Amino acid sequence: MDGQLPDVQADRPAVTVGLNRVGVTSVDKLVKIARPSKRPIVLMAEFEVFVDLPGWRKGADMSRNMEVIDETLEDALEEPIYRPEDVCGAAAERLLERHDYTSQAIVQMEATYMTRDETPATRRETQGTVDVIARATATEDGTAEAIGVRVTGMTVCPCSQGMSETRARDELRALDVDRETIDAFLETVPQPGHSQRGHATLLIETDGTPPVDLHELIDVARDSMSGRIYNLAKRPDEDAMTYDAHSDAKFVEDCVRSMAEGVLDSFPHLSDDTMITMRQVNDESIHQHNAQAERIATVATLRAERNGD
Repeated sequence: MDGQLPDVQADRPAVTVGLNRVGVTSVDKLVKIARPSKRPIVLMAEFEVFVDLPGWRKGADMSRNMEVIDETLEDALEEPIYRPEDVCGAAAERLLERHDYTSQAIVQMEATYMTRDETPATRRETQGTVDVIARATATEDGTAEAIGVRVTGMTVCPCSQGMSETRARDELRALDVDRETIDAFLETVPQPGHSQRGHATLLIETDGTPPVDLHELIDVARDSMSGRIYNLAKRPDEDAMTYDAHSDAKFVEDCVRSMAEGVLDSFPHLSDDTMITMRQVNDESIHQHNAQAERIATVATLRAERNGD
């Protein structure tokens, strides 16, 4: 006995089938994002760390995944990191170096980020939460990074609202209200439609030149729905939120298209080959199912489609 412990992971498996993702999930870490001339943002983040595994190797070295995350975060204390996706990118590149048998390393991070908001009517300060998503994939050809958000808002069904408007128009005609007055009233007072809590996810692959501003990304995702929601809402705020949302009724499909338009308008610097992921999920209020729409496309494709090419 020489005291050396066996490396069972390096053995040959009984079934020589390769695996795409092997790693660890639910890794909770504090991440410090530096800001010029401001205090850093501290996030409680949850990581997923994966490498691919060839068919001739029994297992991956899981402890190396944990070591790499710890080392990357410790280094960030010495050399400030200004973008969440760079944390993932640095970790993914280290994973690729440490696992000499792997050809791809993936690191994803999700964290809750607190925002400062102002209520729409009473103008009171309040806080909100969004989920920040960062991801990096490292291969021998380079590292691809992405930054994204998942936000919650409100949507109103245009179909339901259209039926309510028809009912209102019929009732007003029965009361001998003239057509011009009916049209003016319905133009000013949006009719009810069933509402949903919507969840918008927006992810942009980026090389960081120039960086995608996180707060602009949040605004694009929030504004893609019928209306914003707030943790604090007095009665005037509730009235304003309801009115605004019903004034901009949107299907789940409309929300994704609004996200695409927002990305093109807010980030004109993105290169044509930048990949955009947009997803909308609505928690239906009058159905037991939910509604979902999604689009994944390059910026060039989205520009061409919007221009009618």
